Amino acid sequence: MLAAGVVMIPYPGPGWLVVFAGLAILATEFHWAKRLLGFARGKYDAWTHWLGRQSLVVRLAVLAATGLVVLATLYLLNALYLGAGWVGLGKWTWLQSPFFG
Repeated sequence: MLAAGVVMIPYPGPGWLVVFAGLAILATEFHWAKRLLGFARGKYDAWTHWLGRQSLVVRLAVLAATGLVVLATLYLLNALYLGAGWVGLGKWTWLQSPFFG
């Protein structure tokens, strides 16, 4: 659960929620997980407060960087080419991932 949450972090959806849920489950049994959960919550809160204080340009830059990570991952997993095929753009071979060529 924890590993899946880490993978989901840059994507829209419950990435951080899954990470914190996974750590909370581990924290019921392990002291190190409880310390890590507290540390992670603190860093997450600090990040969101910092981002909230930034100008619109910085927030948009963070949003754009996140979008680029999502697009790059979708490209590498061949999801863009698959989606293009569904809407009749299968001729756009430049969308095909080098891993699934």
